[in-house]
Amino acid sequence: MKISVISFTKTGQKMAERILKSMCGGDETIILYSKCSRKKTVQTAENSGDVTTQTFGVIPNQDTNVPTDNTGNTIAVQESVSVWAGEQMAAHHALVFVGACGIAVRAIAPWITDKLHDSPVLVMDEQGQYVIPLLSGHVGGANELAVRLAGELGAVPVITTATDSRGLFAVDSWANAQGCLVKEPERIKWVSSKVLDGKQIQLRCPWPISGEKPEEVSLTEEEACDAAVTLYQEENTALHLIPKALTLGVGCRKGMSQAALENAYAALLAEQDFAPEAFVQAASIDLKANEPGLLAFCTAHSWELKTYSAEELSKLPGDFTPSPFVAQVTGVDNVCERSAVKASGGTLLLPKTAGGGVTLALAVRPFAPDWRTEQ
Repeated sequence: MKISVISFTKTGQKMAERILKSMCGGDETIILYSKCSRKKTVQTAENSGDVTTQTFGVIPNQDTNVPTDNTGNTIAVQESVSVWAGEQMAAHHALVFVGACGIAVRAIAPWITDKLHDSPVLVMDEQGQYVIPLLSGHVGGANELAVRLAGELGAVPVITTATDSRGLFAVDSWANAQGCLVKEPERIKWVSSKVLDGKQIQLRCPWPISGEKPEEVSLTEEEACDAAVTLYQEENTALHLIPKALTLGVGCRKGMSQAALENAYAALLAEQDFAPEAFVQAASIDLKANEPGLLAFCTAHSWELKTYSAEELSKLPGDFTPSPFVAQVTGVDNVCERSAVKASGGTLLLPKTAGGGVTLALAVRPFAPDWRTEQ
């Protein structure tokens, strides 16, 4: 996660630096920004008679390069705070405002879309007394980040989401922690309202869930349920939580077009009813690493294409559908199945399907949900 921290005064900047110091041991990239109004004059080195101004206490933002590590360098914000917020949210950064809630609310208001896509936004006062998640508390992880920050800085996390404030199970937080996509965000409120009314929700999950089950949840195998963890398209009223777990293995002739690959993929979905949201990447042999049609196909679906040598694929243990022709051309008896399993690190879910010069297979990564609601 990249976290953009903005302050507005010298005191606020010191608090931002405390945030950086407290979080620099983690996996996050912390970038400090300042929008201070206080100015000072300085003499330029080239000509002592020339005078310029710079924002107090910050490094002038003379180019558009943003630090990519926790250097602590503070970037002066030249544009409006709202424009800055829009840029950060478009880049899917978490935002921490060190200052008044009103500043943050006005800055982010034009850029708010929905709870599945909004960036987590937090506010912290300059004295470090309170940390308040304003936006994307569950799916974006703002509540969790607030609790972490408060713990590091000795502040009080002000959590206002109803399930969290009452210590109840939050289905969207749980889905996020398990790496699942919430397919119908508009249904979250119906599930959460049932929990808030003191009722149990019925959850269907084909995978065993480790840990202690919350009292608010009852497990079921029935299709009619409140929420379902599934890899498939389902036509019912449940809130569907889709594990981002599928790898599409691809084999194809040289020069295969993007359109042909799209047609093969669409046919697979139509026949097998897999949810498109479950796919996270594609895989093939390294001979296909620069195939224009395959690259365009992956780009259209925002998938990374992972490729492997024939030797790597041949060494993979397991039972795969052999093809003498494929072995003659590529040096390995099967490309789509082997590459899918190799990339996923899991098991083959759907063996090779062929048509129109394209072969496709599916593998699923290891998925072991538990009852935690934090990542």
